Amino acid sequence: MHIGIVAGSLGWHVRDLQRAAEPLGVESTWIDITKLSSADDLQDYDALLIRTFPSGSLEQTIFRLSLLYRAEREGQTVINTPAAFEACVDKFSTTSRLQAAGLPVPSTVCCQTLDAAMEAYDALEGDVVIKPIFGSEGKGLIRVTDREAAWRACSMLMQYGAVAYLQEFIPHPGHDLRVFVLGGKAVAAMRRRHPSDWRTNLAQGAVAEPVKLPVDAAKLAVQAAECVGADMAGVDLLPSSDGEYVVLEVNGVPGWQGLAGITGMDVATEVLRYVVGRK
Repeated sequence: MHIGIVAGSLGWHVRDLQRAAEPLGVESTWIDITKLSSADDLQDYDALLIRTFPSGSLEQTIFRLSLLYRAEREGQTVINTPAAFEACVDKFSTTSRLQAAGLPVPSTVCCQTLDAAMEAYDALEGDVVIKPIFGSEGKGLIRVTDREAAWRACSMLMQYGAVAYLQEFIPHPGHDLRVFVLGGKAVAAMRRRHPSDWRTNLAQGAVAEPVKLPVDAAKLAVQAAECVGADMAGVDLLPSSDGEYVVLEVNGVPGWQGLAGITGMDVATEVLRYVVGRK
């Protein structure tokens, strides 16, 4: 079996997948998505595994997605599917789907005008997190508790033609859960704790800790992945003050370097086994 690993660079995760492929008798090839010129470039692979999707212009992004959609229409196994990838990369789409399914999410408002953004700030009771609608690793997140600061932040977003994605701040104990979902199962998890920041992303300096995943958290993570149609997902769950979990995000191209290190699981091997089984 020949798997194409779709990514913008030959990073750690691509190399880890290639390392895991050989013992399984799987041929793996890195496909630089920025160099594709037609759907014919994807025809020689039994399955495609989307690893990273680098930023680009609107035309470049649509073209790259179109290539993956065509590969899927022509019968290739694509994980995650282009539709699931789109749903996950757009925070508003993800939150909307989770909310429509009745899953617990923070109160969220997405606005295109400054007046609407300030109304949303007031409605969310003056303690909000402003996020980029496209983003990861905790980059670009701002917590504002002052109306003037909210006005400045949202005004700048409007100047750049962005939307203002405002979400209520959920008080939490300084840690969250990252659950790795694969094929409808919560296969691994870690607790992410930051000693001095409300952001619990490892990229922002949080520390990974082993954790025994509670049954209710595992169930919620699987439901969240199903809502966006993701075969593979990193689901972020935040314990709220009432003891329940809230779904913060669903990452459709989850990393596992920290997770593998803290759990001892060979995540790359499990991912490839799942792709082979799907094919």
